[in-house]
Amino acid sequence: MSRQEGRRPRAPQRRDGPAASQRGTPVTPSRHRDLPASRQDGSYPRPQLVRAGWADLCGPWDFAFGAAQDPDTVPTFNRTIEVPFPPESPASGIGDRAYHPVVWYRRTVGPRELDDAGERGPGRRVLLHLGAVDQVADVWVNGHHVGHHEGGQAPFTCDVTAALGPGETHELLVRAQDDPNDVSMPRGKQDWRERPHSIWYHRTTGIWQPVWLETVPAAHVEELALTPDVPAGAVDLELRLSAAAEPDLTVRVRVEHDGELLAEGSARALRRDLRLRLDLARQHDGQQDAELLWSPEHPTLLDVTVEVLRRGRAVDVVRSYTGLRSVGATARRFMLNDRPYFVRSVLEQGYWPQSHLAAPSAAALRREVELIKALGFNAARVHQKAEDPRFLFWADRLGLLVWGETANAYAFDARAVTHLTTEWAALVRRDRSHPCVVTWVPLNESWGVPHAAHDPAQRHYGLALAHLTRALDPTRPVVSNDGWEHTDSDIWTVHDYTPDGATLRARYGTPGAIGELLDGLGPAGRRMRLTTEPDRGQPVMLTEFGGVSLAPASDPDAWGYSTARDAADLRARLTEIFDAVNACAPLAGYCYTQLADTGQETNGLLTADREPKLPLGELRAIIAGDDDAPAGPADEDAHPGR
Repeated sequence: MSRQEGRRPRAPQRRDGPAASQRGTPVTPSRHRDLPASRQDGSYPRPQLVRAGWADLCGPWDFAFGAAQDPDTVPTFNRTIEVPFPPESPASGIGDRAYHPVVWYRRTVGPRELDDAGERGPGRRVLLHLGAVDQVADVWVNGHHVGHHEGGQAPFTCDVTAALGPGETHELLVRAQDDPNDVSMPRGKQDWRERPHSIWYHRTTGIWQPVWLETVPAAHVEELALTPDVPAGAVDLELRLSAAAEPDLTVRVRVEHDGELLAEGSARALRRDLRLRLDLARQHDGQQDAELLWSPEHPTLLDVTVEVLRRGRAVDVVRSYTGLRSVGATARRFMLNDRPYFVRSVLEQGYWPQSHLAAPSAAALRREVELIKALGFNAARVHQKAEDPRFLFWADRLGLLVWGETANAYAFDARAVTHLTTEWAALVRRDRSHPCVVTWVPLNESWGVPHAAHDPAQRHYGLALAHLTRALDPTRPVVSNDGWEHTDSDIWTVHDYTPDGATLRARYGTPGAIGELLDGLGPAGRRMRLTTEPDRGQPVMLTEFGGVSLAPASDPDAWGYSTARDAADLRARLTEIFDAVNACAPLAGYCYTQLADTGQETNGLLTADREPKLPLGELRAIIAGDDDAPAGPADEDAHPGR
């Protein structure tokens, strides 16, 4: 990070006119006053901790590129950007894909936004939330520095109450710094070269997830986690309050489903961190306990209401939800609700041509889940990205398993270790309450640990990430390094892009063949395991395969692991490899590469605009292995084809 400690940029001058938000742009508030969290409309940026009012600050902001040599100097704002789309994307209105390591944003917040943010008054706090800013962010309100954050995927919050002052309008300023040549920062699929090549894409700089305001009482819920315990018929709640507990504060929690009260409990807030077990009496009847279990086929959600009470009066009310489900990995099978479950997954880059890593809209996140299910998949591996929480909400509600991953750095050094470890811990905490998330993947294909086979320090790092993940969340399997060079994984995962069905059957069709593979070199010529720990019966999954491209021969930039000449050839190739993988009984699941064309990677089942390359029904039959595969999401108002 290139800034001098303690220095703050001077307040911007008004010489370049009023902020974009003053020029008649309406805000679009959304209310969730009486709506259960499980039935929200998908627009709320933080779907598992919902309050009644909020003000969406997305839309036009003033924008300027800064100088890397002088990042503390506020430039003249001479452009308008559409937040939260990154400036490299067409949707932003900027569309400048050159190197720009420093960018600035400005907008005005007025009475209308503050009213929409919720009730105001003595003792109330005004919070500014930023869903994700890539990579290093600083925030000012009315010239007062209110926040600093490092990490391009995790959310952060600034308490701006003291900075607002008595005025009617308030200036909000955000600076983002993102050095495109810094390979010690978690980059994921963002290209370090100016022009995308191979499997890397255009960069995403600055704000790329929602920015929003809300007002809260001084004593409010700051963090909430819900963990189901299926065998015990209970839900464990972890809650963090905003400040030191007061002697007269109580937390009351209700769990409901379709109006039926399932559990209620309360506890005195004797400290900021509170834990409470909610016993679901209904679940102790073993003849009906499966009725409320969550799965892709039956994505049942339980609504949770949390109240912070002072002497019996509610001072803060938040709504959340959970799903009763258990996951595990044992006896060579992935287990969902203590039953073997074959994982049919697709690699999801979460990248759109018009908006890059940012979703084009909240509705697009729902449609993405619907399309994945309509294709016959029951899972998605979000690749080298921590996806927008609203995607996870739709996966929860419509029923889609998700493997939680993160962007990796490319270098191994002390900075890379610190950056990724810090951000990964924040992301696990952010997403651990989502029932859809069933596996954690902190590293992929030895990115950031390229010499793990020969460098003990890199192996220790991979082991540390796996153990850290289990310490934060012991309820889900962890893959220490997806694809090869596993250190301590709960699932053995393999990447194999051979286009030949017979080769796939030979490699994965018998337990003996798989055992030989795990003990030696994988298809990419890398060691499969970097551990002397005995095999404990982990399931084996083919978590990248396929990658068949369909693109005009005249396109020199089109790229895939193999290439189909036309639709008929694509159909034949897909049928060959899916039939082979589905016939390999020792496999516990797979992940096909990939859902949609992305940049020069033309190996999607869908085009970049999310149009199927073959009729949807044909693809579904090929993928699921039969004509009776589920046609789409289990939700009464779903629209997979729209």
